[in-house]
Amino acid sequence: MTSSFKRIVLGLVGLAVPVLAAAEVPRITAAEAARRVADGKAVLVDVREPAECAESGVAAPAVLLPMSDFRGDQALWKPFLETVKGREVILYCRSGGRAGNVGEALAKQGVTVANAGGFKDWEAEKLPTRKP
Repeated sequence: MTSSFKRIVLGLVGLAVPVLAAAEVPRITAAEAARRVADGKAVLVDVREPAECAESGVAAPAVLLPMSDFRGDQALWKPFLETVKGREVILYCRSGGRAGNVGEALAKQGVTVANAGGFKDWEAEKLPTRKP
């Protein structure tokens, strides 16, 4: 192996380390999320877009903070995160994927976070919902 090739390989390995060190976001049930919110230990956040929420409804205690705002200028997210410092942020979306993505980014920022999956899980548990 040439020294140039070794440097390239080591450089690529170094790039992979952040991917391997991705923040873990625990997955919890909708019922557990509801308990933590009711106990005042956590805040529930729906990361779906407004049109999705209007169409299907939202979990009754949820704050609506779309993923597009999180990925953008965070006009809604920044003030929200300031007001909930020290509390767990529990996220959900349609199926849990977007909640997981936002959760990983928040965990890297030091926020205590959990993924409650999708709105369908909330409905399946027959937990309270509302129209936004």
